[in-house]
Amino acid sequence: MKLFSLEGNIQKLDGGAMYGNAPREMWKNWSPPDEKNRIPLACRSLLVQTDAGQNILFETGVGAFFEDKLKERFGISPSHHVLLESLLKIGLKEEDIDVVVLSHLHFDHSGGLLSEHKAGEEPRLLFPRAKVLVGATQWERARNGHLRDKASFIPTLNSQLENSGRLVLVGDDGVSELAPLVTFSFSHGHTPGLMISKIQLQSGPLVFVADLIPGSPWVHVPITMGYDRYPERLIEEKTALLKELVKSHGKLFFTHDPEMPCGLVLVDEKGKFSVSAVEVSSLVFMQ
Repeated sequence: MKLFSLEGNIQKLDGGAMYGNAPREMWKNWSPPDEKNRIPLACRSLLVQTDAGQNILFETGVGAFFEDKLKERFGISPSHHVLLESLLKIGLKEEDIDVVVLSHLHFDHSGGLLSEHKAGEEPRLLFPRAKVLVGATQWERARNGHLRDKASFIPTLNSQLENSGRLVLVGDDGVSELAPLVTFSFSHGHTPGLMISKIQLQSGPLVFVADLIPGSPWVHVPITMGYDRYPERLIEEKTALLKELVKSHGKLFFTHDPEMPCGLVLVDEKGKFSVSAVEVSSLVFMQ
């Protein structure tokens, strides 16, 4: 079995929003902002290719479904669908994907399910053979968003998924057809029902952590985002996960970190967590 880190489109979001109540003088050293106070963010996916030839894709990034005005607003570049290009580089087409796992349905994690924007046309649903796994609680949130976050969801994606016959809702027990290779748990601090994927490896688990920990700077426990619905709850969830991964020699896969796709979780004598970069392709599955 093989693991691949796949780059998608880049986006730029306001640094203050991304770092919540952390002062600019602190976070500007981690994520240097542009003249509009925006910081660069990867929208990275993880591909698991099993010995049986099954291709499991964890998230699809922001993609290129936005019209030009919104691409400019969110700093999305380039204008074409980079994830599809990344798949081609490892010899795969969108039709080769068997399962897409979405941690949640915010546009920068699920927009890549849609085709590139074309004037006068509604984007179509991609990955035509793939089942799409979404947490049941998050699905309800996406269909009935709160005023605070409803703009983060994509109505046409929700309707196309619902009508596709390929949507698979994962209940709160986390049970799915991907077990025991992949197991699911849930976080609620960023958005209700965010699904966390744990992949079993010989050296310890690899966790696709999504927006619970967007990148290496957010491993610092007090750091949260302005986009988080329940920051205090998120800190508790993050702390529990990091403690667990230290004990199990676990790694985090970062979807938004522009420099580090994956890191081994460490803790020092003062209890401060950090990560050490790990090459995704070097990781080995449990036999």
